[in-house]
Amino acid sequence: MEVFNTPNKVIITCNRRLSPYLEQEVKDLGFSIVRAFNTGVEIKASVNECVRLNLNLRVASQVLYEIKSFRAANPAELYDQLVTIAWEEIIPFDGYFSVTSTVHNETITTPLFANVKVKDAIVDRIKEKKGLRPNTGPELNKAVVHLHWMEERAEIFIDTSGETLAKHGYRKHPGKAPMLEALATSTILATNWDRKSPFVNPMCGSGTLAIEAALLAQQRVPGLQRMNYAFMHFIGYNEEVFFEERRKIKDLTDKKNLPQIIASDISAEAIEIAQLNARTAGVEHLITFEVGDFAQTTVPEGNGVVMFNPEYGERLGVHSKLEETYKRVGDFLKQNCRGYRGYVFTGNPDLAKKIGLRASRRFEFFNGKLDCRLLQYELYEGSKEN
Repeated sequence: MEVFNTPNKVIITCNRRLSPYLEQEVKDLGFSIVRAFNTGVEIKASVNECVRLNLNLRVASQVLYEIKSFRAANPAELYDQLVTIAWEEIIPFDGYFSVTSTVHNETITTPLFANVKVKDAIVDRIKEKKGLRPNTGPELNKAVVHLHWMEERAEIFIDTSGETLAKHGYRKHPGKAPMLEALATSTILATNWDRKSPFVNPMCGSGTLAIEAALLAQQRVPGLQRMNYAFMHFIGYNEEVFFEERRKIKDLTDKKNLPQIIASDISAEAIEIAQLNARTAGVEHLITFEVGDFAQTTVPEGNGVVMFNPEYGERLGVHSKLEETYKRVGDFLKQNCRGYRGYVFTGNPDLAKKIGLRASRRFEFFNGKLDCRLLQYELYEGSKEN
């Protein structure tokens, strides 16, 4: 089974509501979309093409290459189907693999039981063919196999990613309540920022939004931060394909594009963490960090994007204090950011009303399980007519 050069069904997953941004990324890489859905897109690709996807995508979570789809009413039927697959041509007999799954089948009370069935089928098949069995466990840093089992329809995939792509590898110091990197990128993409005008991020916390803006501006992709993917641990992997793609993305990096990116926070500790993260990401030189109240944040003349991700009272802060903060955010946008487009990302619609500005657009997102909005404000110079 030669998966590295054989195009097949590939599912690229993402967090809920990020698929429009993922779809555009995949199209920009030259792939045709077979279908898009709430948590991902489907394309046709080989595992070698999945190498490229893994290195380039900012919004994705996993890149899954289908091995087989079949009917399975219960665990016995699942096992019988899986044991027919030539796993000895996919997973090294002296290697290591793990199993993940998404299961909704009335015979299964816990996905862990389905995972064990998958492991048993793979191990039994390889042992029968090779006389030795690979090791298994929960770590996602080697070969990973994914089961998608809905009612009586099952699909088995190679997970070419392993550890999620939604984390971009630079955030060694997360800080308080950080925004997932894939979500941060998606919110910036939603603004249609031109990547040349200023990007201002008051209340920057651990710096994720400012860092993602800098990475976008220089076309630095997450693959430059990572040297281990699940695809490296399957039979047929050619490391030259990986290193050639890495060379390409290094060459595409636009080191001459230096937009003004300003990130501020009242906490000196938060700024220190943000600077460390920016250094790890290779973009510290692109970001001006400021310590102080957000109302003192430098806003360069002209136009650009200013984006807030304030606390929204779920886990942090006190509600009445936050009402005052949101009012001050509105005042800052009105008084200091004329000519800019302002954005506030929040999971609290009641607090959003305190901003005191009419949003021209509302983008729907989830932050974890929390229903959130990215609110857009047109901050006109003078009157709207002018």
